[in-house]
Amino acid sequence: MANDKEIRVDEIKKHNSDQDCWLVVNDNVWNLTEFAPQHPGGAAIIYKYAGRDASEAYNSIHAPSLLSTNLRREDNKGKFNTADAAASDPEWLKPPPTETRAIEVGAKPPLQTLINSYDFEGVASRTVTAKTWAFYSSAATDLITRDANKSMFDRIWFRPRLMRDVKHASTKTKILGCEVDLPFFVSPAAMAKLVHPDGEKALAAGCATKGVAQCISSNASFPVGEITSTQPNHPFFFQLYVNKDRAASEKLLAEVEAAGVKAIMVTVDAPVPGKREADERVKADAAALQRVPNSGATARNDNKGGGLGRTMGGYIDPTLSWKDVKWLRRSTKLPIVLKGVQSASDVKLAMDYGLDGVVLSNHGGRNLDTSPPSILTLLELNRLCPEVFSRMEIFVDSGIRRGTDILKCLCLGAKAVGMGRPFLYAVNYGAEGVEHFIEIMRDELETSMRLVGINSLEEAHPGLVNTLDLDRFVPSTMGDDDMKSVREKSKL
Repeated sequence: MANDKEIRVDEIKKHNSDQDCWLVVNDNVWNLTEFAPQHPGGAAIIYKYAGRDASEAYNSIHAPSLLSTNLRREDNKGKFNTADAAASDPEWLKPPPTETRAIEVGAKPPLQTLINSYDFEGVASRTVTAKTWAFYSSAATDLITRDANKSMFDRIWFRPRLMRDVKHASTKTKILGCEVDLPFFVSPAAMAKLVHPDGEKALAAGCATKGVAQCISSNASFPVGEITSTQPNHPFFFQLYVNKDRAASEKLLAEVEAAGVKAIMVTVDAPVPGKREADERVKADAAALQRVPNSGATARNDNKGGGLGRTMGGYIDPTLSWKDVKWLRRSTKLPIVLKGVQSASDVKLAMDYGLDGVVLSNHGGRNLDTSPPSILTLLELNRLCPEVFSRMEIFVDSGIRRGTDILKCLCLGAKAVGMGRPFLYAVNYGAEGVEHFIEIMRDELETSMRLVGINSLEEAHPGLVNTLDLDRFVPSTMGDDDMKSVREKSKL
């Protein structure tokens, strides 16, 4: 699509109005006159750079390929010569005047001073934009499930075994057939570029060096192929929101397979978005109003507020049901995992339908408030259908912040755990931050393993934890039979 015609600065500067708007992006000159009024983030940000170089602003939000794949061939006017600009008009290369930056350079403390996941969260709360913080930190209505996700882990006690020779501790395992160095993965989260310009690519770079799997969101900032190509042979999974247009989902699944993804995690706990009030209160800014490349979703502000999850989720199919498992199997050869399962009954159904695994999750408390903390659902499986652990892989996410949290899940039968927000807060420091965060979690997990008396993950078992404080919250029946009985009595 490239046009090799060289265009000089003097020519570009002439096209500096809303009626005649050229921009330079990554050394290509684009005519955005017709596109600007349709820009999901508003025309103002484009007009601000009319007749100028917008590369820095563009790259902080968009994937590099977005313009070339979404604009017409004739909109590409030619190539820009940076050397010519530097010689003839160095002032032109400077960005236009702007407001004081919300995040000042150097505002973040040195990375090595951060020693746990809460430190990363604290830094993010002070240094990302107000909208980014509202989007990632928010949860449904009264935040009861979000907070219980974490607090319930504190009510499980270890039962350490001593004098076991714990000089060495191995954290290696397999997740969906993929060998990994640690029993946790990056849970999918939308638009990581809101935190760092390299977004999911920085997550991939950090994870690849440490042997940690990454699940890419349907609403990632970059096309899935652009992310996976940066780290060939690394274990990537893909999170799918099923589109109302099933053909669009089928096309996306084909692209995902071609990109080398190893498994599909289908989100099933969000047929409609939850009410995330903190996210609604902060209007979406230009960075958040961009079209994401995989799903095509676009956020907006409306009379309800600026909630990204709500306004971007309009394409998600609320009719998804168990009968669609056959369609999913026809649409991909990859292993299929259901993400967002919250009861033993549905885990057992997933097993009966031949699915490869489930993620016990409540979406980080972001959808249905007072839905069960994931650790309670894991205890429910242990009580009501323990056979599932030998028939499929069980994963847990929502609320995991410590190495002790990870080990408790593994002791109760989980194959691995997912972590979403903590990785987003870590990528605030780029790939280096991701690496540092992983090392923190590795150290916490290995220390916990040694102190509880085990050398490998295979040695983790329920006898190493005391769950009595939570057992009273675990249902004693599946619930389905109880409802059938209630219905029968109501007919009498």
